[in-house]
Amino acid sequence: MSSTECSVPDGDAAPEASSDAAHWPAVASLTLGVFGLVTAEFLPASLLTAMAADLRISEGAAGQTVTATALIGAIAAPSIPVLTRRMDRRRVMLALTLALLLSNTIAVFASNLTTLLVARVLLGVALGGFWSMAAPLALRLVPESLFPRAMSLILTGVSVATVCAAPIGAWMGDAWGWRSAFVAAGAVGVVTLVAQWLTLPALPPKTHPDLRVLAELVTRGPVRAALVVVLLVISGHFAGFTYIRPLMENVTHLSIGAVSAVLLGYGIGGFFGNLAGGYVAGRSERHAIVLGSVAIAALAVALLIAGQSAGVASVAIVLWGFAFGAFPVGFQIWIVRAAPDQAEGASGLLVAAFQTAIATGAIGGGVLVDRIGALGGPLFAVVAMTLGAMLTLRYGPRGSTPLAVTASH
Repeated sequence: MSSTECSVPDGDAAPEASSDAAHWPAVASLTLGVFGLVTAEFLPASLLTAMAADLRISEGAAGQTVTATALIGAIAAPSIPVLTRRMDRRRVMLALTLALLLSNTIAVFASNLTTLLVARVLLGVALGGFWSMAAPLALRLVPESLFPRAMSLILTGVSVATVCAAPIGAWMGDAWGWRSAFVAAGAVGVVTLVAQWLTLPALPPKTHPDLRVLAELVTRGPVRAALVVVLLVISGHFAGFTYIRPLMENVTHLSIGAVSAVLLGYGIGGFFGNLAGGYVAGRSERHAIVLGSVAIAALAVALLIAGQSAGVASVAIVLWGFAFGAFPVGFQIWIVRAAPDQAEGASGLLVAAFQTAIATGAIGGGVLVDRIGALGGPLFAVVAMTLGAMLTLRYGPRGSTPLAVTASH
């Protein structure tokens, strides 16, 4: 986001500080939190068939564990800052990390779909709450001039989890059962909780947000356009990604080892896609989102036509991970450009839209997978991505004027 200027309004700014006063250990603890949350969120994608077989449910039903997390995350993102507006932010973050740890623990011992859904609901609370407050906390932990660097460090947790979660989860699930992956995720939660307890300073609330700002933002045309495109392209992505393992096993007929290798390639592709996507979005978020959408639509078509080929499927899935990297930074810049005076509230709506889209993709993809087979996910993706690209071309932002990013916590 090289075209974005970060500034904090006077009434909510942290005192001026030197680089020596930056709380880098605390920022690192937030990075651990991101890694743990993203890892836990996407583990089901690499364990879906094993979870379904063990719990004696369909793969489409197992995919709704992703839906539960996403729906609750969509509600929690704008709600947690409001519900905890009088609480010290350090306590809120510790509570969210504890919810992450409890979620993984319940998942380990789940004997049926209902118990597993309870675990995923707790994860949704932690996920939505964290993402709604990550940027404001970073603004308070480091001097303003170091804010971009701090956010870059925090977001490396996403990149590392993208690379590691799916392939390691698939490998552990094959070696020791799917529950072992959640044991490992729980261990990450313990480390994160201890790190945050030791490093996060007291962060008393500075404002008391309410829902009026969110209601006003939704009335703005540019904000609505961004949210609609998020719902389309992110749901398309997750309709394909959530059910990618059944496709590799039932259509391409890859071995477990090959599935793990392809998922590792997907993660590595996503890591470099984040870098490339940030570069393109820094110059034109409109172009980044359109290019990402068109690329994924084309790759989904390739899977529909030649998904039986191990070579085609493997390359398409790896490139899919790369193409997705255009979206996170692109949408962040778009939503801030749409509401520069209320960037924090707009960001909360963006998180809610992302989580709603994940749920929509998991539901829609699950219905198609159960009805027409594992190629249902790519079919959903083709339609959603095409519509998203068309809407972005028509209503996407134009120009790249600098923006002020405000904080409300």
